[in-house]
Amino acid sequence: TAEPVDPVRVLTNRSSGKQGFAIAAALANLGAEVTLVAGPVAEPTPPGVRRVDVETAREMLAACEAALPADVAVCVAAVADWRPAEVAAGKTKKTQGAPPPEIRLVENPDILATLSRAAARPRLVVGFAAETETVEDHARAKLARKGCDWIVANDVSRPGVMGGSDNTVSIVTRDGVERWEEAPKAEVARRLAARIATTLGGETQ
Repeated sequence: TAEPVDPVRVLTNRSSGKQGFAIAAALANLGAEVTLVAGPVAEPTPPGVRRVDVETAREMLAACEAALPADVAVCVAAVADWRPAEVAAGKTKKTQGAPPPEIRLVENPDILATLSRAAARPRLVVGFAAETETVEDHARAKLARKGCDWIVANDVSRPGVMGGSDNTVSIVTRDGVERWEEAPKAEVARRLAARIATTLGGETQ
């Protein structure tokens, strides 16, 4: 997501959206009816996928809630944890010799936790954890804290993961950890979609 500071500037992150779009495509290829809630990224819409474009975390939460009921929610977006408490009406100008403006941040809504506790909760709620250290420990803690069913954890401290074409993930559930070897993001998406289909009682090819 991108959180506006003023009409020109935003707070955002390095995520490209590639993994999320690949998962949407893989699920659609298995015959799922997919709603892809996308932040401001440059990825093309996968065939057969309904796309809803948003910018901020609050807009993303509203779009996700509007997409319910659903059998599965895959929360892979890199959502900003915080947003500026106030958005300037005009561009904040730099004044020579003056200190930079202070930006007070407030917490954004927690989309994964909200969907995990929704009255119309999907049968399966999958979250992602992009971490830079003790990846699986953080993923286990996130699983318990958010109330979801799986956490797909990946180490983004390695060069080329954010915005790159390959990924190495671990599937963390209450039953344990399943570690996958490094693979193209499209292959990670295919394996994850197949695992989702099997869990929900569907068939894969």
